[in-house]
Amino acid sequence: MEKVAYQGQTLTRWQVGNSTFLALPERGARLLNWNLTLGDGSVRDVIYWPEQADFADIAKVRGGNPILFPFNGRTFDGTDIFHWRAADGVRRPMPLHGIARQGGFEIIRLDSRGFVARFVPGEEARACYPFEYEFTVTYRFDPLGLACEFALTNLGREPLPWCAGHHFYFSLPWSPGTTRADYLIRIPASRRLRHDIATGRLVPGPELQAQESFANPALVDTFHTGLQGYEAVFGERGGRGDVCVRLGTEKVPPPDAMFVTWTLAPDSPFYCVEPWMGPPNAPSHRAGLQLVPKGETRKFAVSVSLR
Repeated sequence: MEKVAYQGQTLTRWQVGNSTFLALPERGARLLNWNLTLGDGSVRDVIYWPEQADFADIAKVRGGNPILFPFNGRTFDGTDIFHWRAADGVRRPMPLHGIARQGGFEIIRLDSRGFVARFVPGEEARACYPFEYEFTVTYRFDPLGLACEFALTNLGREPLPWCAGHHFYFSLPWSPGTTRADYLIRIPASRRLRHDIATGRLVPGPELQAQESFANPALVDTFHTGLQGYEAVFGERGGRGDVCVRLGTEKVPPPDAMFVTWTLAPDSPFYCVEPWMGPPNAPSHRAGLQLVPKGETRKFAVSVSLR
């Protein structure tokens, strides 16, 4: 573990086996990049980070793993986007993907295998989510993978709502001379949904095969739910080094848990495979919404590994 200067920032770098991890825990608890040195000396980027990132507006940087808390995606109050109502009936703002990815964190532990960072709500965060709580993000790095755990503790009196998730930007394609058509993904979902951003409603998604090509445009912005297993696996046809994203620690995933597949454009150098506790707009339709009782802690754990 060491500190490195990069584009006016001080990053923390971990070397674990042949894997190198770069993170900026103080800014959104953001994992920036994970790369792997292969046997021939070449380097494969697993988690993508753009070379010219705007750290002044880190929430909008398309790379790394933004933390989505307290809610995923877009929230609505009726048909009014980027607002929500809690049990007290008060209408409050809520940015896209919540308040943590652009927020400040304090490091409470930093060692040779990872870090623990605690969210420090600013003025915007307190206006959006004005509750008494502690939210921490814990990363552990391994030679061929990582694990990340969210912990939300309710320090107030009323049940605390949340439906959080991750936004991993995976480098794809990763082998020279290949395209998205050379890569396949397997997600054990029984239902696919989409989000109508005009109304906030969940609507039926596309019909997909058990194994789909990343070249299929129907894969973009799809929510894969009704999970019959907890792993999404993707990789190059006939190649090695598949990526496995595991959602949760239970044998059977919660009924509303999901993986989201998304990318920006056909030529983007990344494809996002995102494990979420539930769908967007959870405070409204309540699918995937969890409540943390007074004085208790709830956790959400995911892992990513290479096979």
